[in-house]
Amino acid sequence: MVVQTVLADDEPLARRKLRQMLSENPQVEVVGECASAFEVPDVVRETSPQLLFLDVCMPGLDGFTLMDRLHALPDFVPPRVIFTTAWDTYALRAFELNAVDYLLKPFTADRLRTAVRRAINEIGAAGKNAGRRDGHTQSAGCYMTRIVFKSRGRILFLPVADIRWIGAEENYVRICTKTETHLLRQTMADLEEKLDPAMFARVHRSAIVNLQYVKEVRTESRGDFAVLLVNGQRVPMSRGYRARILQSFQTAGAHVA
Repeated sequence: MVVQTVLADDEPLARRKLRQMLSENPQVEVVGECASAFEVPDVVRETSPQLLFLDVCMPGLDGFTLMDRLHALPDFVPPRVIFTTAWDTYALRAFELNAVDYLLKPFTADRLRTAVRRAINEIGAAGKNAGRRDGHTQSAGCYMTRIVFKSRGRILFLPVADIRWIGAEENYVRICTKTETHLLRQTMADLEEKLDPAMFARVHRSAIVNLQYVKEVRTESRGDFAVLLVNGQRVPMSRGYRARILQSFQTAGAHVA
């Protein structure tokens, strides 16, 4: 597939360098350029790009305010966005907007290729899986592929595929991977909405599991239900969720006992 792309950066040299680097990728076609944030809405409406490279800091209007304006356009599906900037302080906010990637200038050709490949994968998945969730028009490309958060002075980029399960702890959620756990201030409902239902299922009001790590679903001695993960960990499953999600587990290859 060829991804139609718009470049938005107030620095002509930055746009030229990016255009040259992208010209080496036959899967990318640059269909428009913007020298200011104010030009972007008109250009994206005229060209309907699938991907937008957006400088965070441009005179008069920052990239985040611009994204709000794009999402407010009637009858228009905004493109996937890769933010470009010389500052790392905006990374968390960028990924809260579900950006494909966040490139720190000056970035290498390899780093750019990684970002473009991620964008192409998300755009392709969106085209194949549009409208999968409960009849809504949300597509797979709109679900999170990574969770970005601060931990011990670092900014971590955690692929959602690495998450084994998620548990609620008062006003926080605990993200559990194979080797680590991370505590985030977020609600289960908000997180569930951002996760691909083909990969994750809520099994309890306080638990979400990654279907690829589910070994079996058990009915226990007192009539309680539980999900057993491949590492032997038990996650309780409530009766209200059981009937709704058994089909998801069977599709994923989990054993139902």
